[in-house]
Amino acid sequence: MLNKYKYILWDFDGVIIDSNPARILGFKTVLKDFPNEQVEKLLEFHNQNGGLSRYVKFRYLYEVILGQKAEEEQIQYLANEFSAIMKEILTNPNLLIKDSVSFIQNNYVDTPMHIVSGSDQNELRFLCEKLGVSSYFKSISGSPTPKIQLVKNLIESEIIDPKFTCLIGDAINDYDAANENYIHFYGYNNQNLVNLGNGYVERFGDFT
Repeated sequence: MLNKYKYILWDFDGVIIDSNPARILGFKTVLKDFPNEQVEKLLEFHNQNGGLSRYVKFRYLYEVILGQKAEEEQIQYLANEFSAIMKEILTNPNLLIKDSVSFIQNNYVDTPMHIVSGSDQNELRFLCEKLGVSSYFKSISGSPTPKIQLVKNLIESEIIDPKFTCLIGDAINDYDAANENYIHFYGYNNQNLVNLGNGYVERFGDFT
């Protein structure tokens, strides 16, 4: 199925790397001075919106959970603290998802691939370099630019042709980014996505 595409876009968290436990630890650590009830509400929002950036999630904490105006300096401070923790934890190559990484290694030469992620872009590029996967991708893009816009940018720059492109992700936000930009979508590592998009990848070895 995937070999019919000329371009493949990848989410990062939960698709290329098993990062969710580290992300949860990161939120709990940077928000250690906040009441547990508020932190749990943020984690619930995080689990429901895996593809959204930390900037959106920290803004949600202030504006929705706390009912306060979100100051950009506060958002950036929390995002920086969060990123420092991620750069320390997520450089462990054992966290890479072998199923997807093996597929990428076997196909990146013939099929141009790009990462479009909700992770902070600088952190994302740092992690990909440390994990030894940067060379597999033509571009690596992340937040604070929303994922819908990241895909749109690739299309408008004529880097990809939407008619021959799919996005592989593990969150409803990934599906939204694909749908809004009229490219195909395949869910992975999240059974809630089985009936969305153009198919669901149980295992890449069986889905080529």
